[in-house]
Amino acid sequence: MKGANLGLEFLAQTKCAHLLNDNTHVTGPWDHAVTWIAEDWTPRAIALGLAHFAHVVDAKSFAALSAEALVSGVAGLFEMRIFGDVAPARHWLKTARK
Repeated sequence: MKGANLGLEFLAQTKCAHLLNDNTHVTGPWDHAVTWIAEDWTPRAIALGLAHFAHVVDAKSFAALSAEALVSGVAGLFEMRIFGDVAPARHWLKTARK
């Protein structure tokens, strides 16, 4: 959760509507955090202007299942997409509209 809060600090400092979260080295599930992210972190991120969230995760890891759960939890609040590599995630964020 510390890393998620650092993301909020970044949004506050940069006034950027896009955020890339690279979890490629996270292999275990983080289901325990999905509710907190959806109910606590997300409203704060939206208040700071978040519109597009790229989440990079190893598709073969248990972390990918948690990422899918998060997509469902934030549906309709901001656009979140899951990627297997940082390069396409960056490209999507660069081309995404606010």
